[in-house]
Amino acid sequence: MSTYDPPRPWIRSYADGVPADLPEVSGSLLDIVAASARDYPDAPALQFFGRETTYRQLLDAVEHAAAALKALGVGKGDTVAIVLPNCPQHIIAFYAILRLGAIAVEHNPLYTPRELRKQFEDHGARTAIVWSKVVATVQEFPADLAVENLISVDVTRAMPLSLRLALHLPIAKARESRDALTTRTSGATPWEKLLEVPALPASFPGPATDDIAIIQYTSGTTGTPKGAVLTHRNLLANARQAQAWVPSIHRGEGCVVYAVLPMFHAYGLTLCLTFAMSMGARLVLFPRFEPAMVLEVTKKHPATFLPLVPPIADRLLKAAQAEGVSLAGTEVAISGAMALPHELVVPFEEATGGYLVEGYGLSECSPVLMANPVAPNRRPGTVGLPLPGTECRVVDPDDPTRDVPAGERGELLVRGPQVFQGYYGKPEATEEVLVDGWFRTGDIVQIDDDGFVRIVDRIKELIITGGFNVAPTEVENALRQYPHVVDAAVVGLPSEHSGEEVVAAVVLDGAADVDVEAIREFARSILTPYKVPRRIYVVDQLPTSLIGKVLRRQVRESLLALTQPEG
Repeated sequence: MSTYDPPRPWIRSYADGVPADLPEVSGSLLDIVAASARDYPDAPALQFFGRETTYRQLLDAVEHAAAALKALGVGKGDTVAIVLPNCPQHIIAFYAILRLGAIAVEHNPLYTPRELRKQFEDHGARTAIVWSKVVATVQEFPADLAVENLISVDVTRAMPLSLRLALHLPIAKARESRDALTTRTSGATPWEKLLEVPALPASFPGPATDDIAIIQYTSGTTGTPKGAVLTHRNLLANARQAQAWVPSIHRGEGCVVYAVLPMFHAYGLTLCLTFAMSMGARLVLFPRFEPAMVLEVTKKHPATFLPLVPPIADRLLKAAQAEGVSLAGTEVAISGAMALPHELVVPFEEATGGYLVEGYGLSECSPVLMANPVAPNRRPGTVGLPLPGTECRVVDPDDPTRDVPAGERGELLVRGPQVFQGYYGKPEATEEVLVDGWFRTGDIVQIDDDGFVRIVDRIKELIITGGFNVAPTEVENALRQYPHVVDAAVVGLPSEHSGEEVVAAVVLDGAADVDVEAIREFARSILTPYKVPRRIYVVDQLPTSLIGKVLRRQVRESLLALTQPEG
């Protein structure tokens, strides 16, 4: 472990009340739920379509679900898959798994069967808690991947009774809503059966601080699943860092957090799932982002703290203006996953009376590393300042042991209590990104004299669209499976709506009348929708290096020139 202590110019730019460092964390993630249940037992912990769950009820459900999982054979160190949208069952399942010292593995429930299978092949979970719409997909896994304990979750069971009854009315719209949320299943244990098992005894030992809590998948640059191993210490530290960053927001019933981001994503997991629970907040759960649904809640319980991405902020602002709904009361909105346009910040802050600030993180870092100060000195165009206890270096990308002079461009290296332990079962991949205790982010940055960090380029060729990472290799492999595609290169081009959009250049075999829309439809059968190229261009050849590697940077430059208007 390196003993090198780089300067930390950013500390002098911190907002009032934000400490330079934090005490070392102890305990486990279960402690944050237990503390909130102790301090605010009858306060609402969760709100889902109007139905509330108190902290006392939440902790009780966790203990019952944990006992049921234990009876199924789940023990310390076992991996348990969660394949759920945002719903109360998701949170109960997450903490129930951790209660046993087991490891939660989050998955996108909208993944295609192939994508989901790849992750299950990697982590090997034999117990899975799955949205009813995905149960059949998991049941179709081959015998060597057979899930022994498959638990089906009907998310509508967490809704108010009146709404559940309305979904069963013989009305087309009600049927559409019901069908979008649930599917009848067989051969799986209903979630409700878990809650009927007597609770774990209080004496049952919980996890230790350095036990693995979750495996968080990040697509990396290769398209093969890589699970970032995060401990209770990592996630606790990141929740504490987030708390310290917003000293104006206090624990207790006055704190309201909106979960409009998916909790299977590292960003949503930390800021909605762990941070909100640590604050004793009312966490309002949305299974998907719909402006009308969010505005309806805003009328009664405006968000105190609102994690989002720029497209969500833009759509919410426009819908509020169109419907005449006030967004006042939102004290802090934090934006991540893509650049935050300054032209969005000004009207959003005028509408809320609070702050909209940009942050930065990676799945390997729990994920939050930086954020702009929640103060007048926030600096648009930057990703802000490293959080308390986070150290940064800017180094030569070709020699990560050599720091570049202050103010110059270089690769960002980070170190802190939120930085991961490595990739699950992949020691070589871990060794590539951890250098003497420092994590290589793959991002090229500049740090100014006041400590603000500006991202200027990316070594990694990931495409970030709508807040999700897309590995070009994965999309290229899918496109090459189309009968007439000889080669493909996939890049990200700027999009005002989603940060970047996935765009492909393909070389065909000369067959006549090949329809690019047919290629897109083929890709859609293999890939999750956000990974499917929005545009496909047919080219005669792709630029390659001397060893035959496709030069994506040149492809991107060519496509940019092709798509930009003349003059």
